[in-house]
Amino acid sequence: MRIIGIDPGLRTTGFGVIDVAGQQLSYVASGTISTTHIAQGELPARLKVLFDGLREVVARYQPQSAAVEIVFVNVNPQSTLLLGQARGACVTALVTADLPVAEYTALQMKQAVVGHGRAQKAQVQEMVKRLLKLPGLPGPDAADALGIAITQAHAGASQAQIARATVLTRGTSGMYRAGRSR
Repeated sequence: MRIIGIDPGLRTTGFGVIDVAGQQLSYVASGTISTTHIAQGELPARLKVLFDGLREVVARYQPQSAAVEIVFVNVNPQSTLLLGQARGACVTALVTADLPVAEYTALQMKQAVVGHGRAQKAQVQEMVKRLLKLPGLPGPDAADALGIAITQAHAGASQAQIARATVLTRGTSGMYRAGRSR
């Protein structure tokens, strides 16, 4: 199974591609898509660069699954909204390529990769290097994206087993009843 992980950002979006065979993880590629060459006020152009860049990465490496980091709520609401739009462009690029998309928080990724949720960026970089047997440290955005892919490699298998073992049925307690309300 080939997995692409995405660390979305409006200025720099990291991507990481790994292959998974049982418990064995193999590095395929990683890097960043940058929008810093576009003026800050040109949001649509920046989103297009992210969308097109990710579509190109997906076409080149042909992943079968994708995972994206969930945006955290920032102190600055405007920054959070902009980051959310960048994340939306990334998710849209993945789903238009017919990829299933999983989502993980930075805390979940750090727990899966380093073993604790308060890990520093340097710790994530070092553990990604070790887990994928890389010759050097990946950049921080690429390391986070590879970490998201590693999280999906570990958690995705567990989620699939749970889904196969559990029959989910929809309850009626939260459903809207047709007709007039009083």
